[in-house]
Amino acid sequence: MEKPDIRSLLAQRILVIDGAMGTMIQRYRLQEADYRGERFAGSAHDLKGNNDLLSITQPHIIEEIHRQYLEAGADIIETNTFNGTSISQADYGLQALAYELNFASASIARKVADDFTIRNPGHPRYVAGALGPTNKTASISPDVNNPGFRSIGFDEVAEAYYEQVGGLVDGGVDLLLVETVFDTLNAKAAIFAIKKYFRDNRREELPLMISGTITDASGRTLSGQTLEAFYTSVQHARPLSIGLNCALGAEQMRPHIKELSQMAECHTSAYPNAGLPNAMGEYDETPEQTAAHIQQWAEEGWVNIVGGCCGTTPDHIAYIAKSVKDLKPRPLPVVEAGLEN
Repeated sequence: MEKPDIRSLLAQRILVIDGAMGTMIQRYRLQEADYRGERFAGSAHDLKGNNDLLSITQPHIIEEIHRQYLEAGADIIETNTFNGTSISQADYGLQALAYELNFASASIARKVADDFTIRNPGHPRYVAGALGPTNKTASISPDVNNPGFRSIGFDEVAEAYYEQVGGLVDGGVDLLLVETVFDTLNAKAAIFAIKKYFRDNRREELPLMISGTITDASGRTLSGQTLEAFYTSVQHARPLSIGLNCALGAEQMRPHIKELSQMAECHTSAYPNAGLPNAMGEYDETPEQTAAHIQQWAEEGWVNIVGGCCGTTPDHIAYIAKSVKDLKPRPLPVVEAGLEN
């Protein structure tokens, strides 16, 4: 359905992306049989934990989670496809299902977003097709005794992303989101696949969001890049936004968001975890605490898109949406034209 170009909304206000899908799925306490459903009852592999599969076996749960985030005030919802590549699905013996998983997930999100847009045309909702980092890295050897070894190559990663993009686009997404980037070479394969898909199919490119992950206090990605190096490595894709998500809570992410806001020529996004995990691997930061941090970023003029990652819930998104509602978005910098030779 027709909606305003998201760029026009970004010029007017800070947009809100949803929170964690996995955190919400955990609340349902699903068992192996729930993941299998009838269709995969005879699978030789354990399927519990394959959250992407729920878009086929338990679509009502995924739809319900999307609705909760939209009711909380999210402008953008992410498809349930974080592990939607054939590479990641191979762990469950479901690599042949990659296209179908992405198409199903995108279709669910599309339906729900359209329902909310029809209900309130003044508040259009958008679907971002989520492309996770995969469970293999093209830059780092998994064998400490053989630093030159790679478990996967660029072409294989790009091919898997190409298939995923096809499912997401055919399912009706508005945007593509390459997220939780810990290895920029994987992200470059995703960017290559996206560009190639639209070129091959002679279709206009969808807006692209890219979100990296700073893994610790060193301020680097897992593959060793500084934030500036990461940004420089992907800015050629001319994304709608570049940002950070996962690994860190808002308090720890703050200096990196500040740095990114000062260098990015495009919009910036930030969706941190609900603090750092406790000894049980759970997240204790309250919605009020997370929203207070993000509100400060907005008041400083650092962000255009905000939301939550691991541990965040619709309550977190509701508080975040309320905290930035009346604050101005970060203005795009004026880039001076280079001198001609």
